[in-house]
Amino acid sequence: MSARTPAETGPPGPPAPTSASAQSRTGMVTSPHALATQAGVDVLSGGGNAIEAAIATVACLGVTYPHFCGWGGDVLMLVADAQGQVQSISGIGQAAQNVHGYSGTIPTRGPRSALTTAGAADALGQALDISRKAWGGTRTWADLLAPSIALAREGFEVTASERFWLDFRRPEAAALAGVFGAFSEHGQAPPPGAVRKQPLLARTLEKLAAHGPRAMYEGRLAEHIAQGLADAGSPLTLADLARTRARVEAPLAVDYRGGTLLAHPPPTQGLTTLQIMGVLERFDLSKIAQGSADHYHLLVEATKQAFMDRNRYLADPEFVDVPSARLLSRQHLDALAARIRMAQALPWPQPFQTGDTVYVGAMDAHGNAVSLLATVYYDWGSGVVVGDTGLLWHNRGASFSLDPQHPNRLAPGKRPFHTLNPGIYRKDGRTRMVYGTQGADGQPQTLAAVLTRLIDYGMDPLAALAQPRFLLGKTFSDARDSLKLEDDVPLAVREDLATRGHAISTVAALSPLMGHPGAIVRDATSDILRGAHDPRSDGCALGLGGAGMFSKLPTRQ
Repeated sequence: MSARTPAETGPPGPPAPTSASAQSRTGMVTSPHALATQAGVDVLSGGGNAIEAAIATVACLGVTYPHFCGWGGDVLMLVADAQGQVQSISGIGQAAQNVHGYSGTIPTRGPRSALTTAGAADALGQALDISRKAWGGTRTWADLLAPSIALAREGFEVTASERFWLDFRRPEAAALAGVFGAFSEHGQAPPPGAVRKQPLLARTLEKLAAHGPRAMYEGRLAEHIAQGLADAGSPLTLADLARTRARVEAPLAVDYRGGTLLAHPPPTQGLTTLQIMGVLERFDLSKIAQGSADHYHLLVEATKQAFMDRNRYLADPEFVDVPSARLLSRQHLDALAARIRMAQALPWPQPFQTGDTVYVGAMDAHGNAVSLLATVYYDWGSGVVVGDTGLLWHNRGASFSLDPQHPNRLAPGKRPFHTLNPGIYRKDGRTRMVYGTQGADGQPQTLAAVLTRLIDYGMDPLAALAQPRFLLGKTFSDARDSLKLEDDVPLAVREDLATRGHAISTVAALSPLMGHPGAIVRDATSDILRGAHDPRSDGCALGLGGAGMFSKLPTRQ
């Protein structure tokens, strides 16, 4: 395919952001929605810690970004204290006990796709326990949910992102009847400036605030949720909800440029991101220009090597053996790196994973940090709005396989393979960076591009996030197994990549298809925090006592 393939149909990106990242010496939050970010910063300014700020932020995102996250979905967190202890919290719902009637393929929409419980509330509840017991946190659960309840009850301006994804899914309105009934206006996306109020969700959140995170799984609210799921046709029961528990575990780690990158263990693809970065560690990027054909080629080829391992092994380690230590060993990463040919692309395709999510990063004045991703899997999840709760349930269970030989095969009580993988970078005994992105299959690819720009090329966070990116394989609007490049990648670079065997297609610059990463970086010399959220999103980073809202970057050449 020619490097001059016409641009893929898709929306233009939002206006480019400011020339500099948000800055602060005392604390910072980044998220894809400004009101959610502000809620987190308000917690920090009131003396709260990074965990408390992250909970307030993601609770608000469950209201303002319902197409990507919410209490009917999952949450994964890395929490790092100032002393260097890092814990992963995997709030991944497990499959219903009654999943024996599935055959052919698992539906991706509708009640039969709502086959796993929602781990978000228990993950956030366990994080708050860590905050109280180990971080000296004093904010209550109800306190932290109050801003999200106010947004649901009083309203907020509908985001450009939500309007885009409603418009994009209009051909599927029949399969997403619950979504279009709750969020559209006569089958159309609300106009710019429209205000969204969610009184049913506000009432549910008030109950959750009053009774604590386990109210999603036990007690009267849980009974109401279970009845709504049953009425819709989901296989989930109250007993399934009660079994839901987030796992608190040690993260996986890999060395990179004198520091350590940390990520969640399986069933997440944190292992995949670490493999990509471990392969890149074996190349001297100081001799490769940022944004050059060599840079993109190396990122893509490292991704291919890690994805082949991912597709072979990744699943719930409580059900199958996942050899994480071997896959991250020096010998194995050496072997993956040795397979890369700088002059020749490895032929692709491999299976594609879809999905959407939101990223939240937080750092506080005490040196604590949180890196968090929340998701309903596909945009708009299963499409099932549960009874009169206002909760949109996710469809993460659709990522299971029905192949009896597949490691991610569906089984009662099993957790599905998960694309989410927020990250932390530590160096010289300090948390130097929190980062993560929306984007399913694109998550490890986007993170590799962003991390090399931040660590290897020393770029400002906002500039690193605004640089053109790539996506290997299919997208929502292009079923070809091509290498998608944003069209502000220079033509000479695209042509060079095509000569190496990459099948190139282009998407618009600052395309929403390329994920919505966020990052906060602590400067090694000054200790100043610098942060940003992707200009492709509706979000920002805000710091205590520092600027955070965006004006405009210089036009990219």
